[in-house]
Amino acid sequence: MTELHLHLLLNHVPILGSLFGLLVLGAGVAKSSSPVSRTGLVMLLGAALVGLPTQLTGEGAREALEKLPGISHHLIQAHEAAAELGFWALELTGVLALLALLRTGRERLFIRLTLATAILSFGLLVRAGNLGGQIRHPEIRE
Repeated sequence: MTELHLHLLLNHVPILGSLFGLLVLGAGVAKSSSPVSRTGLVMLLGAALVGLPTQLTGEGAREALEKLPGISHHLIQAHEAAAELGFWALELTGVLALLALLRTGRERLFIRLTLATAILSFGLLVRAGNLGGQIRHPEIRE
């Protein structure tokens, strides 16, 4: 299996994981439910962890795609830039989720910060995913 295959296999997990983690954490905050909030935090931490190999396989995927005819270098660069920004936002979300899970005494603060960064990282990851899809799917280009 190549880095391209791994990247394509993994790239949806951080996006969907951050969405589901965000929704579960939001429900936990809305209902003031610690178990539901902890579940959302664990989901967001998991999404951040899967974000690591997804990001690391991006370079190999780019190298494989650049060899193919009809591939836009501009779209690859746009996807790379967006993915890096989304990756770092997701990693920040994961760190905040971990701090909330460790019950540092400021758990409520870290839960709210995690929720805010989860919203941000999800939006950035959706944008990165859309740009990545445009590389091989001209039907979704504007």
